Amino acid sequence: MPGAKPLPSLDASDALVGKLVRELSTHPRVTAWLATDNLIRNFTVVVENIANGVSPATHLGSLRPSGAFRVAERNGALLVDPRSYARYAPIAAAVGSVDAQAAAGLCAALKPRLDEAYAELGREGSFDSAVERAIVAMLRTPALGGTVRLVPDGAVYAFDDEALERLTPAQKHLARMGPDHVRVIQDRLRQIALAIGIPGERLPQ
Repeated sequence: MPGAKPLPSLDASDALVGKLVRELSTHPRVTAWLATDNLIRNFTVVVENIANGVSPATHLGSLRPSGAFRVAERNGALLVDPRSYARYAPIAAAVGSVDAQAAAGLCAALKPRLDEAYAELGREGSFDSAVERAIVAMLRTPALGGTVRLVPDGAVYAFDDEALERLTPAQKHLARMGPDHVRVIQDRLRQIALAIGIPGERLPQ
């Protein structure tokens, strides 16, 4: 675009990214993420992790929920305590606060640096493909409702339902947020996917 300012290098891009993201959302959790370093690299790693089913939790420390995961016992069965879902409310609100069209514009503006950061990971394919695979994986995650049974798995818990246990670690993280929060996040991801040009027929319904 004539007259457009050249993008800063990856190593010097945090200030620009912070400015642009603040125009998308002023939610405190979004602001907390902006306080970290190497924002573009961090974002591309998170996308790549989700696209490949890996939990991105280690790269999203600023978004970690407060409080502990709660388990209830009923008639000898271990269940997810619905009170556990409340701790994810700020994360769902942060995602829901992002303007989809503005997010698409930001991705377009930063595309050369996003592609560069993804290339640094040494993965096959393009960053655009990774974004689509990540969004599709999140949209395929079930919004758990009703009683969710658990079984002990070492120091943690696993889903008693084999179909749920076959979800990827990334999908399990989303599913554990609770049905209402899952729907908020999936709705915004779908809007963003359409805004960046992913055809609706390629998105799970």
